[in-house]
Amino acid sequence: MKILITGVGGPTPRSFAIALKKYSPYREVELIGTDSNVLSVGLYQKDLFDKSYVVPPADAEEYWEVVEDIVRENNIGMAVVLPEQEVLAWCARDETAGLPCKSLLPHSRLAEVLVDKGKMTDLLAASGLVPPSMAFSRNEADFEHLFDVLGDDFWVRSASGTSGLGSLRVDSKATLRNWMQINPDVTDFLASKYLAGRNLACKLLYYEGALLRAATAERVEYIMAKVAPSGITGNTSFGRLLNEPELVSVAVRAMDIIFEAVDVKKHGFFTVDFKEDLDGRPYLTEVNVRHVAFTQCFAAGGANFAADTIDLLRGASDFDRNFKIYEFEKDLIFLRDVDVIPVLMKETELLKDYKRLML
Repeated sequence: MKILITGVGGPTPRSFAIALKKYSPYREVELIGTDSNVLSVGLYQKDLFDKSYVVPPADAEEYWEVVEDIVRENNIGMAVVLPEQEVLAWCARDETAGLPCKSLLPHSRLAEVLVDKGKMTDLLAASGLVPPSMAFSRNEADFEHLFDVLGDDFWVRSASGTSGLGSLRVDSKATLRNWMQINPDVTDFLASKYLAGRNLACKLLYYEGALLRAATAERVEYIMAKVAPSGITGNTSFGRLLNEPELVSVAVRAMDIIFEAVDVKKHGFFTVDFKEDLDGRPYLTEVNVRHVAFTQCFAAGGANFAADTIDLLRGASDFDRNFKIYEFEKDLIFLRDVDVIPVLMKETELLKDYKRLML
């Protein structure tokens, strides 16, 4: 079995590969990596990828010819597509010319809506599941209406993309204007009520109309947080693996609304992000149409969505199709950094070590 993994310069594809190679029965599977940047580190990690190729960007005219050649020459049976722009390209291709190999991807209409945070928020506005929000563009001269609706303390970010792009807590018009000036590549923004509670994630795996797996976690701190004014880089350094079925219920309710509005089959892997208010009520902030960088941490804790994905794509007869919420050991946390395997431990043990150092 040979598996193509795209965008291996990013942490998420490498995390997916580690989840397979270190924490699953697929340790001996042959992985072929691609990336459009010749300097991408994953292209040269021979412990993860048996072969690697530099490919054109997903929007380049020659992209599909190159990818199809790689799939054919290597007899690749399935692809794990992870960078957002490639997800969009593969979803669109699936609806037109078809894919060169199997891949677990949502319908293109759904992917397009979820990538556009403004559109997604509009679909959920009446449900009360998203925070009060307003979309706006950098061409708007007066932002008085934002402060009238959201008050003097709100969160602003790019209306599309991930990794906290263009995100900042705003408390004045001057702060907002300055932030827009230093993010010239962002044309459309989304402003939302600031929420001071926990930052949560819910993983949902759907296949051919059915929800099969779910799990929850909390993002607490971020890698290289000091380099981002918002403190959020999109890459978690310290997190908690949680057992919160109530959060799963909220995420499923939101996804049901979106599936129905877009009128597509429930299919694909999604990371649903939430932020709580001070009363502990979760509000949905975005839905990623793919795995995220700490997928290997879930795998290390026993929730291996990477292996689940491969099981489904290859039609494993022993895969349990009954819905399951993964349960973790209580008090389980993970610590991550760039280019290292994560560490899982009990948070109580971490606190003991901290107290011992303070003595």
